[in-house]
Order: sequence, then structure tokens, then C-alpha cells
Amino acid sequence: MPKKVLIFDDDEDILAICTYILEEQGWEVSTFSNCNNVIEKVESIMPEVIFMDNWIPDSGGIVATQAIKQQEHLKHIPVIYFSANNDIKSLAKQAGADSFLAKPFDLEELENIVNQVSTPHSPTGQA
Repeated sequence: MPKKVLIFDDDEDILAICTYILEEQGWEVSTFSNCNNVIEKVESIMPEVIFMDNWIPDSGGIVATQAIKQQEHLKHIPVIYFSANNDIKSLAKQAGADSFLAKPFDLEELENIVNQVSTPHSPTGQA
């Protein structure tokens, strides 16, 4: 059964590139171009990893990530914050993300970070 990844980004090119690369790595990829009803979207897919863009409409990546991390049944899902913002490290920290990836990124970085955060874990957060 393939592992699932969920990508929130409003840039169709980023979604297409990430989808292609991650599907080649054996991931089942779902994408959304906004973060409206973010909790319902995450619950409908229950991914192993989430990529969250900083500038995603409508509430933005920080609010959306915080909403996910406030849900007891979702907070264990690693969120990789990604943005072209120069201050991505502090934005990711503010959002409560588990990791971050600066845009533009090379394909190897994308593969490495998704494999890093998707190591087996249980809902309690213990490996």
C-alpha cells in the first residue's frame, strides 16, 4: 500500500513537479491549491506527510499548520513547511512545522526531506 503525501500549494508548476517526483518514489500524492477546510482535507486523506506552502490561500500556511497541529488525531503527521521566503526557518517554527524546505529546491532535497520525516512512527509520536 503506497504511502500518502498531501501538498498544499497554489502554484500549479510546483504541484506538478512535486507530484511527479514523489509518485516516482512510490508515494500516492494528493494536492490542494487552498487551505480552506484544512482539517477536513487532511482527515479525508490521512497522509503520512504534509507539505504546506507559506502563501497558500486563504488563511495561509502558518494558520493552517497550527490548525492541524492542534488536532490530537492529526498532530503526529509531519508537516514540511515550504516557501521562497528568506525567513522560512522562523516561519516554519512559528507554524509548528516539523521541518522546512526552501524554494527553489532541487529534486534531491525534496526526496531527502520527505524520506527523513516519513520514518515509521506511531500516533503517540514514538518510533
